[in-house]
Amino acid sequence: MTPEEMLARLLYRDGLMLVIDKPAGFAVHRGPKGGDALDAHFDALRFGLPRAPALAHRLDKDTSGCLVLGRHRKALAALGKLFKQGKVGKIYWAVVEGGPTEEEGRIDIPLAKRDEARGWWMKPDPHGLPSATTWKVMGRGDSMTWLALEPLTGRTHQLRVHCAEMGWPIVGDTIYGTQASLRSLRTKESPRQGGPPLHLHAREVTVPISKNKPPVKVEAPVPAHMRELLAKCGWKN
Repeated sequence: MTPEEMLARLLYRDGLMLVIDKPAGFAVHRGPKGGDALDAHFDALRFGLPRAPALAHRLDKDTSGCLVLGRHRKALAALGKLFKQGKVGKIYWAVVEGGPTEEEGRIDIPLAKRDEARGWWMKPDPHGLPSATTWKVMGRGDSMTWLALEPLTGRTHQLRVHCAEMGWPIVGDTIYGTQASLRSLRTKESPRQGGPPLHLHAREVTVPISKNKPPVKVEAPVPAHMRELLAKCGWKN
């Protein structure tokens, strides 16, 4: 990613934080296998400060949308506390296969790591960490639904596992999204490849960064790979 491309993804900037529009398919930081990562390109976002900004939270590699960065150590500490205390509002848009019959609801399914070898892969577990998500139907299409999802807790892969467990997996989810994927997890094979990209987008973030000002609310534009199916569910550009 060039510095110009990174700057073009800036959605919000103040003295404490930045919000950028993360592209899908780009890891936010380098994993154990190496490779390019988004945080390697943050130097373009210094805006005169001696150090590049740093991640205040994480998004999955295949998830697009609002990503919050702290501009210096004090800001990062404050942001980290807000995220940990659940004070940052987050709304995700997803297109799911099938969909709920109701118009809104809440999912309470505790989650735990599937096994240490799988790293971040998660599973429903009655003895796992409490995990809650609220959802609302935004539109419906042919055998698919456009949902607004709000994670009330911040577990890894929470939205993906919750939707899959409810019987309406997110379109393009190669880990949790199909019976073939679930079989591959049980047999420790790799998940299937190919098919549509993950249709999960961090649409909106609300950060109460200042005690004396209203919370900062930032919205990320709909990514190109989600436009077709969202339009089929009633979204209008």
